[in-house]
Amino acid sequence: MALQENAPSLAVVGVTGAVGQEFLSVLSDRDFPYRSIKMLASKRSAGKQLTFQDRNYTIEELTEDSFDGVDIALFSAGGSISKHFGPVAMEKGSVVVDNSSAFRMEEGIPLVIPEVNPEAMEGIKVGTGKGALIANPNCSTIICLMAATPLHKHAKVIRMVVSTYQAASGAGAAAMEELELQTREVMEGKPPTCNIFKQQYAFNLFSHNAPILSNGYNEEEMKLVKETRKIWNDMNVKVTATCIRVPVMRAHAESVNLQFEKPIDEYTAKDILKSSPGVVVIDDPASNHFPTPLEVSNKDDVAVGRICRDVSQDGYKGLDMFVCGDQIRKGAALNAIQIAEMLL
Repeated sequence: MALQENAPSLAVVGVTGAVGQEFLSVLSDRDFPYRSIKMLASKRSAGKQLTFQDRNYTIEELTEDSFDGVDIALFSAGGSISKHFGPVAMEKGSVVVDNSSAFRMEEGIPLVIPEVNPEAMEGIKVGTGKGALIANPNCSTIICLMAATPLHKHAKVIRMVVSTYQAASGAGAAAMEELELQTREVMEGKPPTCNIFKQQYAFNLFSHNAPILSNGYNEEEMKLVKETRKIWNDMNVKVTATCIRVPVMRAHAESVNLQFEKPIDEYTAKDILKSSPGVVVIDDPASNHFPTPLEVSNKDDVAVGRICRDVSQDGYKGLDMFVCGDQIRKGAALNAIQIAEMLL
């Protein structure tokens, strides 16, 4: 049992959502120590009961008074909620770990993947009475950089081309439910219900639903570009991305092409990745067995495979790989809880 008198007090903001529920699951799985926990959501959910670690909790409405006495606040309730209540929590002395895009690119706010750049949150600790804000990167960025960073540290990536195959979970619990509903409807010959996305999702794929920007990229693609540069602390690394929604329930897949400053072959890359924390290598060409979204669903590790030399580049300065990671888990909730663990 993680309930301890001398442990920090927690608040989970957006507890009824897919990531909020996963926060609770990961806290429980990792035996995260806490002395109290507040379950916070919108007025609509307030008053409902929720069971966590054999105790019953009443969901409370999120207000400006919600953070009195809270040491760590885990946020996953959307950007506008974070923008309003994140600074409020910080003023009250809480360390906020925010899962939205509200603060990721703000100067002075750490954007952290614990296995990649833990030094970015140096000096931030619980129990100092000083509030702080730490941003959780976008799910596709986390999954990509878990695999790319160990290789970047060895041979320096100068250009990265990423194509993502993103699951319904990235758009929340309602999108997952709609994919299930549409699948049944299509199989029964009925017109599909399209409330979350404007087009049929079951048995289909389409460009990510994020708004298109003036440069022709969508917001999701530019998150990968900008967040990679911030996390790697390298404004010169060239990154381009194409983000696609695929009818998969909860784990993202990504095809990643890397161009390096120094030579690196596929055997060295595999050895590096095999010894990288949070990464598992699934690479068996003989049986054509490589990572799949199903294999990584509900798993903590990011899986990497199809690691091979890019034959379009001279020498050994290019690699291709295929990466899969659970979007709700490592792509969101687990990464946030790992950040919280570093605060203790």
